[in-house]
Formats: sequence, structure tokens, C-alpha cells
Amino acid sequence: MSPSGRARQRDPWANSERGARRPQGDDPSVFGWLRRRHPGMMFGVRQRDLVSLSKRMSLALRHAPARFGLVLDRAGWVAVQDFLAAMRISRGDLDAVVAGNDKQRFAIERGPDGIERIRASQGHSVPVDLDLVPQAPPPHLFHGTTTAALDAIRATGLHRARRHHVHLSTDPDLAHRVGARRAGTVVVLTVDAAAMARDGHLFYRSANGVWLTEAVPARYLAG
Repeated sequence: MSPSGRARQRDPWANSERGARRPQGDDPSVFGWLRRRHPGMMFGVRQRDLVSLSKRMSLALRHAPARFGLVLDRAGWVAVQDFLAAMRISRGDLDAVVAGNDKQRFAIERGPDGIERIRASQGHSVPVDLDLVPQAPPPHLFHGTTTAALDAIRATGLHRARRHHVHLSTDPDLAHRVGARRAGTVVVLTVDAAAMARDGHLFYRSANGVWLTEAVPARYLAG
């Protein structure tokens, strides 16, 4: 077999029999971005695998680390090498999920000891201290939900349930995307954050830009 024939076998995008074409340099997908940023990386994880892996990572870093044999530190961090071993994934798979997550749910940082660690940016149900500092919120924030939950929310407001905080978005489009993850017709509620702050409610902003508060009483909601 000629060298060019071997190259075609190794490169799925060059398989002309299936009509597949290599993405151009302006490929807007996350995989296009990753190919440009990491030219040598192999992309074994496809979109549906990214979503599935992202959910498993959220379970491990937010809700059930012990199920995966992980121990989070006080601030929710765990060494990347320990996380890779526990999840049985490659570093390439991890980087693809972290870079491709539109809400930046996960953060990776290198500590003073030179060890890289990963944590979920927010949404924990296990005890962690994210070192959040109260901040003045924008005048209005938004929360995406469904019509099935609307009557209960209008009666009692938004509650954090098992999480540490209620999660709020800075724009209605983002809130709609969040609400669309649940089954049913999406409704976007407007939160009068300025009035809440004046009345003494505290707001925090996570590292990935999500606004957090303990609860939103019904009188501050519209929509």
C-alpha cells in the first residue's frame, strides 16, 4: 500500500468513499477549536460522549465523590491524576470536556506545589467552601424552569433543594438553555435582584459567572 493510502486509512476525514470531508480551518465546533488549539490531540470522544462524561464528572465532583473513590479537599479540589484514574479516562478526554463545556462547569488550576487539581465551579450538594465573597448583583437576573414547576415557584419561590445555592443567569437566553435541560415547556422567570439586595439578601458570583443566592422569595419573581 502506498504512503498516501495509509494516510487515508488513518485519517477518517479523508475517506472519500463515504463522502466525508476534512473540516476547514474555520470549523466553529468545539472539535474545530480543539483541533486548532491542540493539533496533535486524538479526538476519541464525540459529542454524545462529551455530554455523558460531563454528567459523570459532575456527579463525582459535585454530589458523590466517594462513589468514585475520591476525596475532595475543603474547597472541592482533587488532583487531576487521581481524578483521571478514578474516572478511567484520558487527559485528552478530560481536556475536551472542560474546554467544550459552554457553562465552564469545571476548573483546572495548578497549585503552589505544582500539582494540577480540578473542581466543579458550583452546584455542589456535598460540603465544600468555594470561598465566595458577597457581591452586588445586576438589577435583574433570570431563572429557567418549566410550566410544571411554575405554580409551586409562584407560591413559595425558588429554593436551593440539595444544592448550596439557587443558580441564576445574567441573560434570558442562557436561562432558557438551562431550563431546556428539563422535560416540558420552558419558562424564564425574571428575578428583581436589586430589590433583593436592598432587602438584605446576599448574592455571590461563581468563577464561571453563575450568580448564586440562598433562595428567591416569590415576591421578587416575575414571568
